[in-house]
Amino acid sequence: MSTASPSHPAGDDYVQWAQIAARAADDKLATNTLVVDVAEVLAITDIFLITTGSNPRQVRAIANNIEAEVARAGGPHTLRREGHDTFEWVLLDFGGFICHVFEEEHRAYYELERLWGDRPRLEWAADLDEANADEEE
Repeated sequence: MSTASPSHPAGDDYVQWAQIAARAADDKLATNTLVVDVAEVLAITDIFLITTGSNPRQVRAIANNIEAEVARAGGPHTLRREGHDTFEWVLLDFGGFICHVFEEEHRAYYELERLWGDRPRLEWAADLDEANADEEE
């Protein structure tokens, strides 16, 4: 298991893999992606990734890409997958972090980010911003 760092309670490995998962979601045009540190308030996981696809087909593509990219980076495999029957809300449980991939309507209904609104958000897009800046030069 990973150890927490002074900058965030979640373990460094989990933070890194959640950031990779967020970028994988972004690669499939997910929207409103949040990485939330819940380590101090939940015993079951350290991080929630919450993201949105516009339809079930995109939700499936996002979830599949998250699993593939985390595995490619040497991260954990999913311990549990739920929601693959309808692709309205797919939950990918990697142990130290959990990814919630919602269809727009379901994300608005469940409002997970409101439930965890007081928890710190973790940066995940900095590498993308730097890469885009390098490409523009």
